[in-house]
Amino acid sequence: MPRSQPRPPRITAVTADAAAHEEPLGELTPGWLLALAGLLATVVLAASCWTAGHVHADLTLQTAARFLHVASLVAGLGSVLAVDWLAMLWLTGRRPLAGVLDTACALQTPIWAGLGGLTVTGLFLRPDLGSPLTLVKLGLVLAVTLNGLHAHRLGQLLERFREHGAVPRRLLVRSGAAAAISQLGWWGATAIGFLNSQS
Repeated sequence: MPRSQPRPPRITAVTADAAAHEEPLGELTPGWLLALAGLLATVVLAASCWTAGHVHADLTLQTAARFLHVASLVAGLGSVLAVDWLAMLWLTGRRPLAGVLDTACALQTPIWAGLGGLTVTGLFLRPDLGSPLTLVKLGLVLAVTLNGLHAHRLGQLLERFREHGAVPRRLLVRSGAAAAISQLGWWGATAIGFLNSQS
């Protein structure tokens, strides 16, 4: 008899009551620490905006900053695309959760390095802080940063379901929302950056 083809992993949404009987959660990053990180990120972004208005880079420095800006975008957005794509495959039942968690963990460094590189190099590119589009871009950058902190906590919560597919519906919704915000933020900021470079 012909062998049956293996079926893709399926996701089962369970209620919060059912999830309460699962094994206890591992150690989570304290909520106050995540809140502090979010506040610090907001302060750093605001300080970067203020500093950018007082930095006068010459042509050579601007050229180097532009190259590093693009390199940071490639590293950050490329890593985010990989994680979010696997997350969507998991949400549609075509990849196991363990693969998403392992990929997200492995790509945390290039994602945050890319985001940090974009912020630092942007100081030397003379952003027009009087432009509504630039302000929208900065808002998207902040949203991506805060969403990344949320995704960090979300990954810790999903670790308990690594070996099976019975994930609470609320975590499925949060995962889909985090991936959507991530893509909207990164691509939106990229598009606005491109438009600003043409003006």
